[in-house]
Amino acid sequence: MEKTENSTPYSPRYGEAETGGTGRLKIFFGYAAGVGKTYAMLEAAHQAQKEGVDVVVGYVEPHARPDTLALLEGLEVLSCREVDYRGIRLREFDLDGALARRPQLILVDELAHSNAPGCRHTKRYQDVEELLQAGINVYTTVNVQHLESLNDLVTSITGIVVNERIPDHVFDRANQVELVDIAPADLEKRLEEGKIYRQRQAKQALENFFTAENLTALREIAMRRTADQLNRTAVQEKKGKAARAGDHILICLSSAPSNAKVIRTAARMAEAFHSGFTALFVQTPETKELSGENIKRLRSNLRLAEQLGAQIATVYGADPAEQIAEYARVSGITKIVMGRVNHRQHPWIGQKSLADRLIERTDLDVYIIPDRQPLYKKPLGKLRKSRVRFSWRDAVVTLLCLAISTAVGFAFDWAGFSESNIITIYILGVLVTAVSTSGHLYGAANSLLSVLAFNFFFTEPRFTLQADGPSYPVTFLIMLSSSIIASSLASRVKEQARMAAEKSYYTELLLGSSQKLQTIRTEWDCLRLTAEQLSRMFDRPVIYALNDADKELDFRIEPADEHTLLEKLSTEEIGVAKWVQKNNKHAGATTNTLPDSKWLFLSVRGTRGVMGIVGVPIAGYVVTDAYEKNLMVALLGECCISNEQIRLE
Repeated sequence: MEKTENSTPYSPRYGEAETGGTGRLKIFFGYAAGVGKTYAMLEAAHQAQKEGVDVVVGYVEPHARPDTLALLEGLEVLSCREVDYRGIRLREFDLDGALARRPQLILVDELAHSNAPGCRHTKRYQDVEELLQAGINVYTTVNVQHLESLNDLVTSITGIVVNERIPDHVFDRANQVELVDIAPADLEKRLEEGKIYRQRQAKQALENFFTAENLTALREIAMRRTADQLNRTAVQEKKGKAARAGDHILICLSSAPSNAKVIRTAARMAEAFHSGFTALFVQTPETKELSGENIKRLRSNLRLAEQLGAQIATVYGADPAEQIAEYARVSGITKIVMGRVNHRQHPWIGQKSLADRLIERTDLDVYIIPDRQPLYKKPLGKLRKSRVRFSWRDAVVTLLCLAISTAVGFAFDWAGFSESNIITIYILGVLVTAVSTSGHLYGAANSLLSVLAFNFFFTEPRFTLQADGPSYPVTFLIMLSSSIIASSLASRVKEQARMAAEKSYYTELLLGSSQKLQTIRTEWDCLRLTAEQLSRMFDRPVIYALNDADKELDFRIEPADEHTLLEKLSTEEIGVAKWVQKNNKHAGATTNTLPDSKWLFLSVRGTRGVMGIVGVPIAGYVVTDAYEKNLMVALLGECCISNEQIRLE
């Protein structure tokens, strides 16, 4: 078994945390199960123990491999935490036990493992991050197929989708990566001898995942990824940050099933080009109405982009191609990565694809990622159906506009004006209806009623729905088409105006908050003002507390008349807030840490740690979108700057 490391071997000093209290991470990296990652990790642990390091085994996967299990002898092993899940007792890594024991070095196997429901974190890599933040050094193991950005590449090679994955930044932040390597032929031999799986499992593995072609390809990917991590570490040590070549890659977030593949491909390109990486979400009237599986996929893709290091941006508009092109011009984008449209197109509408329209509007490199996902229906039918809501007010407005148009038409007819003038009045009535009512239903209804009214009152023979003139059918068709187009355009303009007003409101709120925070003189007032602005922005109460290491969290609420909600705050919710206070990270609802909570708790992060805690209720309220979350973080950043100034003064 060959080993390749990206830094110097273990030394006694490695048993000590880095300056500043952050632990060091060493990953034993392989290209497949059975290459010897756990064995190599246990061997390194024994070596560290001989050098005087306090070593503890936090969790090692109970493999049926005698040679590996024998290496546990002589090492202290922490007891596992048992979790009940659907009548089954699951053994999980005991994070609290490890923090209480606080060794110099702890071994935690299977970094990509998903924790059972009820654990503090949903993923084991988050347990490891908390250990590192506590100043404990960690040894761990992971295979190449578990890296998020390589998931699609591995799937295309092996035909198997790996569900347990870790963000690439976890791998890239490792202080050491040791590539545990073995020739594919030797790995197949070990498998046949039953040293990795039992005979029946081994036979299935050799026929599916563990083919010679798959193993050779995965081995090459693992070697390249280790080399990339080595290069990244060297650049950071020399320059303090990764070099940028001037390129900036843009991808577009959507609810399409293939969007995750586009994100991972763009992340790999950004890594290869050492370039910036932005994920843009174009919010249109249709995306506001997303629901069900579509909204779940959109949120999942948003989290994936954040995990892979993308900067999230949001723009508003009715035409995605125009909005993307404009954002690319003003943001210095050099490459755009997007997926091929794979939803069922309307058979009678030959509209150009988004990629084609984007190429016409920019001179940038546009990369189209093939999509082999099954065809899916674009969720427009449901969207339009959800917006058809009857309103007596809108119905009265529609009939009133029709009546006024008809009355003006009679006046024009009495004055001797031509029929074209009367048609113009009806189209004007349709425009007024579209602007004054909600949705497209009433404008379309007025379009049809206007044609019928014009036919009934102003064409020969009058007061019938018959038309003697041979040109009238063409007139009716043109009038109906013009009315529907005018109604649609008016509704679209109204929707764009609404979205622009919403964005302007948020921007004004953020700028106003910044100005008000500059006049604050106490930290409590600073937090109170921030909570007040968040409450206005998201239309819900917000709790806040100042961080004082010597005192318990003293939560207050904004608006103050919602104090009954504060009294109902459970012990579990307070526990989530205390975890945020201790670890300086966000936790609670919509996160991967304590996700069962009904509240989202965020830390006000200062240069010296947590300055305050803010809690936003999620259960029973509309879940905030990407743009609103960015505003929330920006507002907390302004609060942090003001608090820092107050402390300096």
